[in-house]
Amino acid sequence: MPVPTNPPSARTPKPTYIIGHKNPDADAICSALAYAAFKEASGQTGFKPARCGNSNARIDAILGRFGAALPQFVGDVIPRIEDIMHRDPYKVRVDDTCARALELLDLHDVRALPVVGDDGRLEGYVSIFSLGDYFIPKPKRATSMRKVTSSINAIIRSIGGVEVIAYDAATVQELYVRVAAMELESFGKSATVEGIPTNLSVIVVGDRADVHLRAIEMGVRIIIVTGGHRMRPEILERAKAARVSVAYADTDSATTAWAVRAATLVGGLVQRDAYTFKPQEKLSVARRRIVQNPALICHVIDEDGRLLGVFTKTDIINPPRAKLVLVDHNELSQAVDGAAEVEIAEVVDHHRLGNAPTTQPILFVNRPLGSTCSIVADMFRTAGLRPTPQIAGLMMCGIISDTLLLQSPTTTPLDADLLQWLTPIADADPRGLADMIFNAGSVLATLSPAAAVRADCKQYREGERRFSVSQVEELGFTNFWKCEDGLLEALEKYRAENGLNFACLLVTDIDTQSSLLLVRGEAELVQAITYPQKRPPDIFDLPGIVSRKKQLMPYLSSLLGAATDGP
Repeated sequence: MPVPTNPPSARTPKPTYIIGHKNPDADAICSALAYAAFKEASGQTGFKPARCGNSNARIDAILGRFGAALPQFVGDVIPRIEDIMHRDPYKVRVDDTCARALELLDLHDVRALPVVGDDGRLEGYVSIFSLGDYFIPKPKRATSMRKVTSSINAIIRSIGGVEVIAYDAATVQELYVRVAAMELESFGKSATVEGIPTNLSVIVVGDRADVHLRAIEMGVRIIIVTGGHRMRPEILERAKAARVSVAYADTDSATTAWAVRAATLVGGLVQRDAYTFKPQEKLSVARRRIVQNPALICHVIDEDGRLLGVFTKTDIINPPRAKLVLVDHNELSQAVDGAAEVEIAEVVDHHRLGNAPTTQPILFVNRPLGSTCSIVADMFRTAGLRPTPQIAGLMMCGIISDTLLLQSPTTTPLDADLLQWLTPIADADPRGLADMIFNAGSVLATLSPAAAVRADCKQYREGERRFSVSQVEELGFTNFWKCEDGLLEALEKYRAENGLNFACLLVTDIDTQSSLLLVRGEAELVQAITYPQKRPPDIFDLPGIVSRKKQLMPYLSSLLGAATDGP
């Protein structure tokens, strides 16, 4: 069987995911899609938009309006075994010969090979050490050194020989190889002395007609004529009559005898203590498992035990690092799970700084604009690139959603300018898009209180305090008053489950440009809130407050600072 020369499939490279925060809003989704389009338009490859949370009615409405697909869901980027394993590795079957295994080991400079059955299930492995032990001379165990567990077919393949006569060629047996280098009389006696059954003997001999005849008389299993010599026709006929197999080899007798031993099937030398992993196993867990294990090779199998790939300790020590581009946030607490274990290559955001330190310089774009889509739109315009109508429409929606159609205090003149620039490209009316976005289903009417609290929730840290601020945008407060108690309960449950000092929910009325604030947690903080209570002690009236980022967060930070400073 020819030895493959193509390498196994390398570790599958992952794209650089452009991904927003958990519980994504319209700006997070639209900016991920838009920034991926900008990368492509700039001639940069390998970038893919993604999301780490569920969509919602508004996002679905926006994507449907412009015929865009929801970005791929990426639940985590935690490095796993599948990220480092080599697929379709060099391997041998249980019915392959040691010769084939040795060829693969030598040709590809590896120290071990997986062994699989006919069904692809992992049986174990063979290594240079197990094969070496098999071939090391053992003078005190001469008979065992002669033993070959193989078939006539496999032996002929191993020696690179020519089949002349073959009987029961596929039958696997324990055979014994002997080189006929002595006098004829001694040849006949040696089998008796060593206790080797003649019908299981493999005779390796050169151009010696006397030995050919004697071996046929003894009824040996096969005669291999070496050195490019051939058996005389009349003797060959006698071999046929006696059902003795015959093969020819071009190599000398010593080389041929070694090759016969190499015809032993791998199945008899399999090491069964194979170290196995599942593809979804975390690298951090796998690293602890193998640190003290001397395994030459690690095997990756599926649920049915079929071999999927292999890796070594070197692979797990130096794994490829996935890359992320964070959009619409810069804090690990809001990022996809596992972000701290991969390389953050870029950040494009319009929020406060809360980023973790990086090991090397990165592209960090943080601008005080109303939306991340405004930043990306400005990148297009500055680079002299024209987005497609679809991408232009998505960026319009991101701007409209985050600025409340330019009415939010976070809005800047550049947001308005960019929205105007995008309008003819997308061939869409901003007012009409706003009506579509904000009428695309009430969060409070369509989601459970628990889901509403988590729908657009961000966690923060100020000093030693950890807290969350959720926000929902509604047309009026009618739906809110129908579920206020459920929302307070859900807010408290979320706070407790996440170990937060307090949790807030900002319910914003887009029409009146005002909000209600629900707070659960530290009594000291709740009592410090200076806004009028709408329903004591947990619900406050915040007229003119619509921005979590620019209005509510600075206020909460000031309260926390005051609480820290003390009287």
